[in-house]
Amino acid sequence: VEALADAGEWVGRTDPTELLDIAAGIDGNRKAVWFQHAGPEGAHIIGNVMGSRQRIAMAMGCTERELPLQFRDRVARPIPPVEVPSSAAPVHQVVLTGKDADLTRLPVHLQHGRDGGPYISAGLDMTVDPLTGFTNVGCRRLMVRGRQVAGIDLNAPSDLRAIYLRHVKKGERLPIALVVGSHPADFLAAQAVTPAMDELSVMGAMRGAAVPVVKCITNDIRVPADAELVLEGYLDEHGLVEPEGPYGEYLGYYGLMKRNPLFHLTAITRRRDYVFQTVSIGGRFVGQTDTAVLGAVRTEAALWAALANAVREPVAVCCTASCGGMYNVRIALRQRVPGEARNAIAAVFGSIADVKHVFVTDEDIDVFSDEQLDWALATRFQADRDLVVASGFRVIPLDPSLRGQRTGAKAGFDLTKPFGRADAAEYEIPMPPVAAPRARSSVEGALAEGPQSYLDLMSALGTRDGREVAIDLDRLYGEGRLDRLEDGRYQLKKA
Repeated sequence: VEALADAGEWVGRTDPTELLDIAAGIDGNRKAVWFQHAGPEGAHIIGNVMGSRQRIAMAMGCTERELPLQFRDRVARPIPPVEVPSSAAPVHQVVLTGKDADLTRLPVHLQHGRDGGPYISAGLDMTVDPLTGFTNVGCRRLMVRGRQVAGIDLNAPSDLRAIYLRHVKKGERLPIALVVGSHPADFLAAQAVTPAMDELSVMGAMRGAAVPVVKCITNDIRVPADAELVLEGYLDEHGLVEPEGPYGEYLGYYGLMKRNPLFHLTAITRRRDYVFQTVSIGGRFVGQTDTAVLGAVRTEAALWAALANAVREPVAVCCTASCGGMYNVRIALRQRVPGEARNAIAAVFGSIADVKHVFVTDEDIDVFSDEQLDWALATRFQADRDLVVASGFRVIPLDPSLRGQRTGAKAGFDLTKPFGRADAAEYEIPMPPVAAPRARSSVEGALAEGPQSYLDLMSALGTRDGREVAIDLDRLYGEGRLDRLEDGRYQLKKA
């Protein structure tokens, strides 16, 4: 938060703000917002911390364009955590158990008008998989239902869902901890797809340093010792039976009410001066929400891995946050052999990323620019020749365009220039003139050496005006001595 303030990426609200007004204060705001007097207790709430590529890049210590490569490279170098005693853990400065552990004493706010209740939206869930002994980390929301009970969404396929259902089958509760207010790199780690490993080591990889962890008070889960707040508890053994939702989802629309398990709170541990984090999600400004921006970086990293085996030289990968951070991707590549654009499209279709539309361009297009992508689509694409459509792919059920279907379609747009013709005149991009220094001559003297462009003739005269060239050319035209080549250059007619 201090780094955001120094970079001008943070807006402070010192005026008293009712909890119902928190969401409106964040919605569409391009900066992180810190409410310093929220609710009747004057709590500190911060939202939209990760709602821009720039802020995530700041947290990762890299440039915005380096994010997917940094993501991919860091995941490959896990750093094991370092355990610290409870006395040295800032998150254990205040420990609340029994009746003192009360979700309704936290500044939890209603995020969308039709939500089923106030949500804790910035939770990183941590569980231990009994099969491996590894800590599993994910991103999870909690719908507060009472002082010590909340709904938790496990409808989508995930490691946590699989671990939980194994416990349900045995009639056992699943111990769990949810971290609220952690390093932004931790959220990227929670989304990484990795081989089986302790995902606290993935968090260390993303941070670039070992994560200090501390054992929870009421279970054996290790959590980041430098977090703002931790909710300890368990998921009951009754399965996906309790109503949870509706909720404004990350694609920008509402998700309907679901059947999910219940989270039961056993302890709250926190810093004395904790800041309660909330993440922005869904709504009119999807592209400026934490969830969409985080999802876009994760998608780009997944695609780099897929493209590395499919084409020789991917140059850039961009997933727009405004599509929800997964549906529309843009790829720039340097084609070495014919067909690589189609290979790239096929690789993305079959990748782990849930992409619907793939736009492939040459390296001269900046895929992070909406204008340049629009230009390439307008001038390098013919639908009957360059469109690749396929159906029957897996889908995310939240996509309303599916209309209840269980599989969906994908489309690839080949926006590359014809292979082998990239240097053809019709694809050459006009650039401002730059005169090359050369020996002084006259227009006629320069033309005697061979065909010349207008800029070449200006350079021959050493002029930065150019009108005198037109006068000399007009004289040669009048004498019937001037001719033009198909590429536009001037030349003297042969005798």
